[in-house]
Amino acid sequence: MAKECSGSPKHHHLEAKRKRLTWILGVGGLCILFYVLGAWLSSSTPTSQSDVYTKVVCDNNANTPDNGNAAVNPSSTNLDFASHHQVELGSSKTISQFPPCDMSFSEYTPCQDKVRGRKFDRNMLKYRERHCPTKEELLLCLIPAPPKYKTPFKWPQSRDYAWYDNIPHRELSIEKAIQNWIQVEGDRFRFPGGGTMFPRGADAYIDDIGQLIPLTDGTIRTAIDTGCGVASFGAYLLKRNVLTMSFAPRDTHEAQVQFALERGVPAMIGIMGSQRLPYPARAFDLAHCSRCLIPWQKYDGLYLTEVDRILRPGGYWVLSGPPIHWKKHWRGWERTQEDLKQEQDAIEDVANHLCWKKVIEQNDLSVWQKPINHIACFKSKVFKTPQICKSEDPDTAWYKILEACITPLPEVSSSDDVAGGAIEKWPERAFAVPPRISNGSIRGITAEKFKEDNELWKERVAHYKRIISPLPTGRYRNIMDMNAYLGGFAAAVLKYPVWVMNVVPANSDDNTLGVIYERGLIGTYQDWCEAFSTYPRTYDLIHASGLFSIYQDRCDITYILLEMDRILRPEGTVIFRDTVELLVKIKSITDGMRWKSQIVDHESGPFNPEKILVAVKTYWTGEATQK
Repeated sequence: MAKECSGSPKHHHLEAKRKRLTWILGVGGLCILFYVLGAWLSSSTPTSQSDVYTKVVCDNNANTPDNGNAAVNPSSTNLDFASHHQVELGSSKTISQFPPCDMSFSEYTPCQDKVRGRKFDRNMLKYRERHCPTKEELLLCLIPAPPKYKTPFKWPQSRDYAWYDNIPHRELSIEKAIQNWIQVEGDRFRFPGGGTMFPRGADAYIDDIGQLIPLTDGTIRTAIDTGCGVASFGAYLLKRNVLTMSFAPRDTHEAQVQFALERGVPAMIGIMGSQRLPYPARAFDLAHCSRCLIPWQKYDGLYLTEVDRILRPGGYWVLSGPPIHWKKHWRGWERTQEDLKQEQDAIEDVANHLCWKKVIEQNDLSVWQKPINHIACFKSKVFKTPQICKSEDPDTAWYKILEACITPLPEVSSSDDVAGGAIEKWPERAFAVPPRISNGSIRGITAEKFKEDNELWKERVAHYKRIISPLPTGRYRNIMDMNAYLGGFAAAVLKYPVWVMNVVPANSDDNTLGVIYERGLIGTYQDWCEAFSTYPRTYDLIHASGLFSIYQDRCDITYILLEMDRILRPEGTVIFRDTVELLVKIKSITDGMRWKSQIVDHESGPFNPEKILVAVKTYWTGEATQK
């Protein structure tokens, strides 16, 4: 007899399938929920200061100097990145510990080493140019700070004061005592703002220049000061919204550029020798020389021809000091009247051949202006000597030998047109589409991409402000962007009391440094397989976005990180943006450099493959040398 069934076998089979499917979906949903929740709790980027506090501790073993600034409580957990605060390492392990270098390296400038420089030709001051160490000479140690190093004064106080113990050199205060460059007052230096050619101070001197050219209406934004001394000219131009690239060689006047950077004023070690300056063509609105001792009339006017290359169409060149106003000063300069007259005549002749117009000579100042295009110059046939350069990129300037030829300006259709395109006045200039982009000179970069880049960096800097809260306070002053691209990061921090050295890698596929200058920002070229032209401990904050993806196969990134340690001030901060794999490798190296660091999520959330590594260089100093 057949067995009775209470229902269809097919119906039971479907019910079982439904139950299994429901169970699978439920378990899967719970897994996803807990995964997202776990990721958020364990690795999300802090969104407020209170979120960050729990991830930070102080180094209780740090040697805390009495630096005259806000006192620091070693047991505090506030992530304000003021003195002696570091990001917690957790349980990370270091792969090696880098020892401190000998104290004799405390002011080491690898590519401007005085001992190495003596091996090179003195002609055209080649021995003072960049000569970097070989691979075998590279140091695998940490450059020590002086034994009593203190956190520098905050801006704007730093313009006028620096701690003696940070740069223990009295030479300039003695040699330049009459010119009032620098004075020693107890445990600090004071910078009265004087200069060899402006005994009444830089402010009064700049006012004199302002009576001759439009210095304060936004027309002039970027300036270059050749042979800058302690950069008082650039320091006092800042309040007039003029950003100056000051440079001077490392020479017998110890630490000129180091003093400038300690003051919070842009500066580099550099010299006009046999090579181009590391800046693009048409970069500066104003070039200045105040008794800078550059032989402008020599070598067929080679140095003035280089100034012409980097000067914007319509830009000004201001000269004070020998030979200007020689009839009054020739006895004090200890030169004959004939010699000084001959020098001034030679300078005037070079300027005429460059098609520059003499604007005025008044008292101790002479001012020339570069034409806005070369149409009239070709018609008048002033370009006889030097000749126009042929088929060469005028922006190429990394180890590029100077040539006695005039850099041609971009062609224009009318004598009233500005060669290369007119730019907006400051501050509109910062976010207006630069001419190099609007005319299609930069491959693959359109006006739309430029605007998108600006919005991107506004968002990123807002995120950084949550991580490094002292950004608006003056705690950070000197900032370097090691891979600046279009200068979006620098433009996004313009509202803060900082300045940014925008670096474009010399071997980058896109040469965008000209765009950065057209925005009214400053910067330089640099190959990061070599050292930067600055003294140790001269930057408060370093930004490196995508840099190590560029250099990981070009040179050992350990040496790039050691170079960053050299130029970073004690308790300075570094922000890395890159892939997780690279950041983990970077962290494993910096752990051995006495840095405290933490990897956090991208501002868009934990699922973005790009991450951010925030690192702080801990406070430590070298030991005093026993005599």
